[in-house]
Amino acid sequence: MPSTYTFSIYSHRCGVRAFIHDASFKIIAAAMTGVGAEDDIPLCERKTVTDFCYLLDKSKQLFNGLRDLPQYGHKQWQSYFGRTFDVYTKLWKFQQQHRQVLDNRYGLKRWQIGEVASKIGQLYYHYYLRTSETSYLNEAFSFYSAIRQRSYYHQVNKEDRPELVVKKLRYYARYIVVCLLLNKMDLVKVLVKELSEEIEDYTTRFNTEDQLEWNLVLQEVAAFVEADPLMILNDDNVVAVISNRLQEGGVPPLEQGMVVGQLTLADALIVGNCNNQVKFSELTIDMFRMLQALEREPVNLATQSSKPGTLVREDSYTLPVTLYEPNEKPAKRENPHKYLLYKPTFSQLYTFLSASFKELPANSVLLVYLSATGVFPAGRSECEGPYDFGGVLTNTNRDVVNGEMVQKRNQAQKEMHCLHPGDLFPFTRKPLFIIVDSSNSTAYKNFSNLFGQPLVCLLSPTVYPKSMQDQCQRGSLFTLFLYNPLMGFLSVCGLSSMRYGLWEKAQELLRKFFHDIGQMIMSSRVIDQAYLQFYGDEFLRLLMIRFVFCCTTLRLHKHFQEAGSFPESYPPLPKQEMVESSLLQKHVLELAAMLDVQNLFSDGMLDNY
Repeated sequence: MPSTYTFSIYSHRCGVRAFIHDASFKIIAAAMTGVGAEDDIPLCERKTVTDFCYLLDKSKQLFNGLRDLPQYGHKQWQSYFGRTFDVYTKLWKFQQQHRQVLDNRYGLKRWQIGEVASKIGQLYYHYYLRTSETSYLNEAFSFYSAIRQRSYYHQVNKEDRPELVVKKLRYYARYIVVCLLLNKMDLVKVLVKELSEEIEDYTTRFNTEDQLEWNLVLQEVAAFVEADPLMILNDDNVVAVISNRLQEGGVPPLEQGMVVGQLTLADALIVGNCNNQVKFSELTIDMFRMLQALEREPVNLATQSSKPGTLVREDSYTLPVTLYEPNEKPAKRENPHKYLLYKPTFSQLYTFLSASFKELPANSVLLVYLSATGVFPAGRSECEGPYDFGGVLTNTNRDVVNGEMVQKRNQAQKEMHCLHPGDLFPFTRKPLFIIVDSSNSTAYKNFSNLFGQPLVCLLSPTVYPKSMQDQCQRGSLFTLFLYNPLMGFLSVCGLSSMRYGLWEKAQELLRKFFHDIGQMIMSSRVIDQAYLQFYGDEFLRLLMIRFVFCCTTLRLHKHFQEAGSFPESYPPLPKQEMVESSLLQKHVLELAAMLDVQNLFSDGMLDNY
């Protein structure tokens, strides 16, 4: 079953046990005090421990129940999360207020406090996955960071209990995930080093069967960190971290008098099923990039006075007393809700598509992003329909040869483990925006808009130069352009590092470039109206503009000459007026000259399409 929760391998498969404590308070009291009689313990202290054990058991019960919540749908889980946060808030405050009694009578250890903080961090992280609100990533980071700063797990290595060491390793894995999503790459490298040392110590002390699994975790995260094709260096030769989420002023604004659709991107399905692509747990590098392209830059909730509740402070982090009010009307969503599906089966993918379609609000758009291995038709059919061009692979145990599906023996039958263009036809009853990054993406240009609703498909190249094919494991070039267009441009030019000052100059030129693309889209008399309907949404506007930039760049690049080397779209964008516009070509050549790579580009119009 694919997980809609990023990196759920660490939070679900490995278990979610909260604490190990004695069920009998009398035994605990005797053990901690050395006194054999319960009467020697003051009643108030006995009640304190009893209340703590109750909150502990209740929090464990609620946390374990999170895995049983529906993975799709927007409403079923909210009240349950509210109750879970409420109990953990009480538990956290209770252990703060009664720390001395719990130390003396219960034998509370620092790793147990760390487990509470870790569970709260996980709650914030899963709340982010459920809502797509990036602010909660900062809250998860605060708790994970505090665990490390306060060395809550430090004493675990001195105990002869491998299950406690595993808790520490899982904490590191979760912390690294959050840091990756927040682009804290310097910290990620430090954490990976520490995790490596912890794993080495763990496998040396205990003869365990999960050594290979933890070494694989290290390999995956190392490959993830190295996947970016470019290093941006500041004046001190230190790598600068660039955010790729949507920031204020990062999208060409709508000018006065522009008439665009009022549609809003509400839901997005991000599907990853590419063979041999860099991944960390259940998130491929393409999925990782696309989810950031559909998010705004996060803010720290602790600085927002509009959030309910007061703050309880301990050390260097804070815990909101009230994160979620079940009866409170939700504020307008800043980011589209996302489902992250890693290698789903066809039935699973269709289930999530149907759930998103069902709950899509009025005047809203569903985006489907498919990064998957291509499935090609076994033979040519006499009448070519929406199931005769193949599509993209869904999860199956069938063998894969050289990254492509083995052809079916019976050529009269269609591949069943495939999402065909026709499979998406029912969902075109509502506004649908499709991005296909696949070796058979062009199958999706054979679409029919049966219901007259806005429909756009952005399709990747199907052929890349040999020099670029070696980089496919580190992520698709097409998705890279949609995620960070300047990084995509530098990648096709073979540049692996540049100075921050030059990067800023290139970004300034790109802003002018994007403004002109936006003007062309809005002023065109022949462009399909679907593009204008989607142009009102900032995320979709930026994706369309970046797509045009990618098209223009690759058409001028000398290494992209084959027929399948260029992105395509449905409905087609105006060729002469837009993707081969002399103005846009001029901007590409200006950018190439700025970066001293003009020799890689043609200086005239391309004839092949």
